[in-house]
Amino acid sequence: MSVEGTTERVLRLLALLQRRPSWTAAELAAELGVTDRSVRRDVERLRALGYPVHATAGVGGGYQLGAGTRLPPLLLDDEEAIATAVSLRLAAGGTVAGAGEAALRALAKLDQVMPPRLRAEVRAVHGATETLVGPGVEIDPELLVTLARACRDAVRVRFRYAGRDGGERERTVEPVRMVATGRRWYLMAWDVDRDDWRTFRLDRMREAGATTWRFRAREHPDPVAYVQRGVTEAPYRYLARVRVHARPDQVRELVPPQVGRVEDDRDGWCVLAVGGDDLGWLAMHVARLGFEAEVLEPPELREAAALLARRLAAMAEDVHRRELPAAAGQAGGADPPVS
Repeated sequence: MSVEGTTERVLRLLALLQRRPSWTAAELAAELGVTDRSVRRDVERLRALGYPVHATAGVGGGYQLGAGTRLPPLLLDDEEAIATAVSLRLAAGGTVAGAGEAALRALAKLDQVMPPRLRAEVRAVHGATETLVGPGVEIDPELLVTLARACRDAVRVRFRYAGRDGGERERTVEPVRMVATGRRWYLMAWDVDRDDWRTFRLDRMREAGATTWRFRAREHPDPVAYVQRGVTEAPYRYLARVRVHARPDQVRELVPPQVGRVEDDRDGWCVLAVGGDDLGWLAMHVARLGFEAEVLEPPELREAAALLARRLAAMAEDVHRRELPAAAGQAGGADPPVS
């Protein structure tokens, strides 16, 4: 094989070792389409370049990319590595579409091979940095990294979780994906004790830690749709479904995904599902969209909308009465000057 082909294969091997914690020689050989002997030679090439590839013999053994005494040659010096890690931590909590998830993946890879002395520098810089951002809930970057690794490596996570009633309980979950809404972070996971899918707010987690218990991935709902449904429906007393005479994209521009869910309907209509604890607020929220709307459920929302309409009509009538005398005075002309 040519030098270029060998180099490409070694880079693919490095990418595989960064994807999950441990690989057997047979698994790597199958992924790369080579023999076990070629895998061993490529591992030695990575070690010669400074990548700390550890090998464990016996049943359950394999190759693992670990952290060395110095940062492997990623073409980054210490200062550049620190700057990159701090930037990734900030980007992980940002609101740019797609940037948070990509930053978490990159941060998990960098954190895996970074020496402890550089990790301490990164934490020190991040701890001394403030960002001017919109209202939201601050999340510990260490928690994000812990959960990102657990999702990637398919290992169970234990943490203490504060429920809506204020009580705190220990939970054991099989994490699938984290979803950021712009204000909060959520984890979609299989709750081992409740034997069902659940959504967890990261700001309510405490003492989170990954276990060594690996789990087999199971069929799961779409994480974004599942979290959105939980965020927009579950916490509220009322769930309203309203047909809106507008295209779905028009309504989505006005209703953030953490507030309501928009579904396509027929003949230029869509269905908005939105939750709330006050029917009057829901009626006003729908009215402010500025589109023709039809309440599907609950029936009480129609009564709340009628009450809102009467109040608005009374306000408009009161303003009209105040404007009439002024208009009459202007129609009669100004009073003549008094001598």
